[in-house]
Amino acid sequence: MSITSFPRVPGRFAALTALDRSQRIRLAAAALIHLGALATLFATEVEIFHLTLATLTWIGLNLFWLSILRRPLMSALLSLTLIIAVIAASLFKFEVTWMTVTFLDVLIVDSGTVRFLLKTFPNFRLGVGLALIAAAPLAILIWRADPFRVRRAHAALGGTACLALIGVMSLKVPEQAWEPFQGINHVSSFVRSGFMSVSQLSTLGWIEADASLPEKLKSVPGGSCAATDHDATGPAKLEHDAAEKPLQTFRHHAPDKPPHIIMVLDESSFDVSTVPGMKVPPGYKDQFRSFDGKMRSFLVEGTGGPTWYTEYNVLSGLSARSFGRLKLYVTRIAANRVERGLPQTLRRCGYKTFSLYPAPGSFLAARAYQRSAGIGRMIDSNEMRAGDVEPDHFYYDQALRLMERERGENPLFMFVYTVANHFPWDEPYRPDLTPNWRAPGNEPHIDEYLRRQKMSAQDYADFVENLRRKFPKEKFLIVRFGDHQPYISSTMIDPGKDIAEVSRKIAERDPRYFTTYYAIDAVNYRPANLSSALDTLDAPYLPLAVLEAAGLPLDPSFAEQKEILQRCGGVFYGCKEGAEARRFNRLLIDAGLIKGF
Repeated sequence: MSITSFPRVPGRFAALTALDRSQRIRLAAAALIHLGALATLFATEVEIFHLTLATLTWIGLNLFWLSILRRPLMSALLSLTLIIAVIAASLFKFEVTWMTVTFLDVLIVDSGTVRFLLKTFPNFRLGVGLALIAAAPLAILIWRADPFRVRRAHAALGGTACLALIGVMSLKVPEQAWEPFQGINHVSSFVRSGFMSVSQLSTLGWIEADASLPEKLKSVPGGSCAATDHDATGPAKLEHDAAEKPLQTFRHHAPDKPPHIIMVLDESSFDVSTVPGMKVPPGYKDQFRSFDGKMRSFLVEGTGGPTWYTEYNVLSGLSARSFGRLKLYVTRIAANRVERGLPQTLRRCGYKTFSLYPAPGSFLAARAYQRSAGIGRMIDSNEMRAGDVEPDHFYYDQALRLMERERGENPLFMFVYTVANHFPWDEPYRPDLTPNWRAPGNEPHIDEYLRRQKMSAQDYADFVENLRRKFPKEKFLIVRFGDHQPYISSTMIDPGKDIAEVSRKIAERDPRYFTTYYAIDAVNYRPANLSSALDTLDAPYLPLAVLEAAGLPLDPSFAEQKEILQRCGGVFYGCKEGAEARRFNRLLIDAGLIKGF
């Protein structure tokens, strides 16, 4: 029976009166499914934009199934199943990784995350299997019981219109880096990320790179700690050789043991005194000075929250902006694809490489990414038994214990994260650690931010003193940096400006929002070469500065990157409107250091 072919009955509800009792029950069931879906969307979507996008998605899903099946009841049930599945998966993922589901979860299946989920929730696979078994007979019953039919052409036309509207809305208001961490807007965010991903992949691909180049990376005789002829050995063999024989490689190429290298990611930290009108405690600026007394500025690629952008910068020595709109997922995309970076080079120079990671290793595929970047062992929050937020000294103590366990003939590289200065700043965190604190007189949340910076500075000073005391014969190169500014920096930099104006300035890359700091320190060691440690440095150049400060030779890729630094004056992606970064990416692709794109 067709919905459009009922006998003519006078009155407004002629079609309904033509239905028998069983048909009305089935129509009521379909209506309940629609009401239930809308109620679910109202409960999980926040703000009119997201609710509208989610509602259009619901309508479009129904029309999609109708264009194939023609059955309204079956289409509504399938659509509801998909909506609930997306929301349930998103809530599940948020509970484990602090991020909601995105379309990239469909495009890139991270085996490490899947293994982590199945290990953490061993009954998950069984539950999904039982649900599918139970759903099959129910679907067959509904299929046979649904008496209504809709014309496929009408459904296809309506579905196309919905798809167009969703696409315009998604691309007009692109997803921001902080949105997946809110735990809301599950359906709209999933759909919006899908349009963003498909739009870029169909136009630019995964990563920006020149189509072809006549040149290759230049060989540097004696300029690397192990062979770097990628045509002969390949990056995978280099990594294997460095992992299996770090000591022999180190002895052959570097008779004098280089310093241990410790990189410290100073969470959400920047020099507030650079903002006019800010009041800071006495001696505040000293915490940002290097061993030589210099203040150095660090230009990062995100503001307000995306630590993983800077993580990619300082480990791989590359730009997250090369991934365009997909930069939000840079570590997931780069995992097992980008095999170039500081830890890889250090392993070829005999270093044992570690990271102390303050979250589960599955977060944004961090473990898989860091492994391909050259981190030999990640010690994540679960292994350290860390809480959600720990004082910085918690991680410094972990680093000291790691040094005691692992030090020997091989130098160590440790990438240490800190989190005490993470948001929010509306409540004091561990006031017992700063008993003599006197607020300088800014807004309360700004003063709390400054207090936490003081905590971090004291913990760092104690860490350096412990290195001197516990390891008097060991040499250390320490490089600290702010990964991004806090999200409250807009209230400092542009007080009184609305979010639209601030968003415009961020979109225009106003450097006031992207400038943090980096500092170089040393214990029992004097940095060998600071020629690349410019007063203002783009984040992807930091690995180059570290290698030179440690007195290590540059492999062909870092030798090439130094030439870019000199041509561009410390600017990387922004140099020549991205032309240098695109050229460099192509050189790395041709050398086999970036693959799978």
